[in-house]
Amino acid sequence: MATSKRVQFKSGPWLLVGDLYLPEEDLSSPKAGLVFSGPFTGVKEQVTGLYARRLAEQGWVCLAFDHRHFGESEGEPRQHEDSAGKLTDLAAAVSFLRQQAEVDPERIGACGICLGTSYVLKFAAFDPRVKAIALIAGAYNSPHTMRRLMGSERYRERLAHFAHTREQYWQTGELPYIPAVAETGAAAMPGAEPYEYYGTARSASPHWVNQVTTLSTYELITLEAAAAADFIAPTPMLMVHGQVDAYCSPESAQATYERAGEPKKLVWLPTHNHIDLYDVEDYVGPAVAETAHWFQTYLG
Repeated sequence: MATSKRVQFKSGPWLLVGDLYLPEEDLSSPKAGLVFSGPFTGVKEQVTGLYARRLAEQGWVCLAFDHRHFGESEGEPRQHEDSAGKLTDLAAAVSFLRQQAEVDPERIGACGICLGTSYVLKFAAFDPRVKAIALIAGAYNSPHTMRRLMGSERYRERLAHFAHTREQYWQTGELPYIPAVAETGAAAMPGAEPYEYYGTARSASPHWVNQVTTLSTYELITLEAAAAADFIAPTPMLMVHGQVDAYCSPESAQATYERAGEPKKLVWLPTHNHIDLYDVEDYVGPAVAETAHWFQTYLG
């Protein structure tokens, strides 16, 4: 079992809100601490909270928090993906975690799920305070991949569109929004699979909003995270990925894994889709077990 308490800490100008999960065991000696970053538009009561609680039950102190602009954390505009800001948030989260009496500041790990893997990988590659990482159902974003998938002409058209949107925002202070998910029609994450998680009770949270700025998509198609794999060693890196994943391709996970140096490990799970690793026990259970073993090996 694990208990949790609400915590707050600053990241730049913004106050961030999180849940600190504590193992129900003797905390007289400090434990290793884990910080989490999760899916696009996700909040702490969803995927990161689930993994944080499960790993706290294994004996670690775990911090799931809302990144700036989302959930209970501050940040304007609301519901806006801020790639650089999320890296700053992770640095602040690690600083906060290292100050907790229950945590050994020299035994800090980080766990990313879905888009959070991009941020954890990029952050940990250049911050040696993080001693080990686990990346689950990862989205290893790269402009090279985005341009290849979209085609060079359409990619440039989208950049021009976003440049116009940014200029309008500068002039008016207003940003257009789109739904985060929609079963049919336009959305940042369109289609039945994202809707099956975010559009139903599976992801219920009073702090999640089905809305995101259109400029958030610009952040996604310009984020370079995969290249951080070139720099992650000697920090130990675990990847857990689904064999079937239409949103975060197994090929991208394999390619990113091959770029990283040792120590590293890649575990394939027999998923049917991307969101199996969000909350389906047949897949979450093995992912937690692999992650726990990894952190036990490198954090103790």
